[in-house]
Amino acid sequence: MAIEIHLPIVKTLAWPDEAHTRDFAAALAQRVRAAGSGLSASVALHGDLGAGKTTLVRHLLQALGVEGRIKSPTYAVVEPYSVTGTGGEPLGIWHFDFYRFNDPDEWEEAGFRDIFAGPGLKLVEWPDKAGRHLPAPDLTLTLEMGAANERHVSLRANTPTGAALLAT
Repeated sequence: MAIEIHLPIVKTLAWPDEAHTRDFAAALAQRVRAAGSGLSASVALHGDLGAGKTTLVRHLLQALGVEGRIKSPTYAVVEPYSVTGTGGEPLGIWHFDFYRFNDPDEWEEAGFRDIFAGPGLKLVEWPDKAGRHLPAPDLTLTLEMGAANERHVSLRANTPTGAALLAT
């Protein structure tokens, strides 16, 4: 008997502190690793400045095994990474930050179409700045600041790949 997945799937979470962000990132990293080198997924990260988008990505990359300094791609626009999957195969990861885009056509001019068409994990901060050029994300995370360091997080799986990444 096949199980039907009705999309989108939406979840809401509250992260009272950074430890909860780290725990979520670690669980997401396990699902990314399980998908292996065949993973082709994009994750759109929405939220105001300081909402925790880059912090979440840093924790995710660390949980995936990225060592050393993890830079914000605010000025470089993209930072590439490669990690080893559960079967020893490489998995490419690209962390994008389109905050400084003044025109959505900059996405096309930068040649990002090939990256998004290929395998790997694409983590995108400020996806709205790329406009219509950016393919629809598999998973959308919206982070909002609450009291003290609390974050309110809305997760939306838009595709079966996104649902697999969101599975608990």
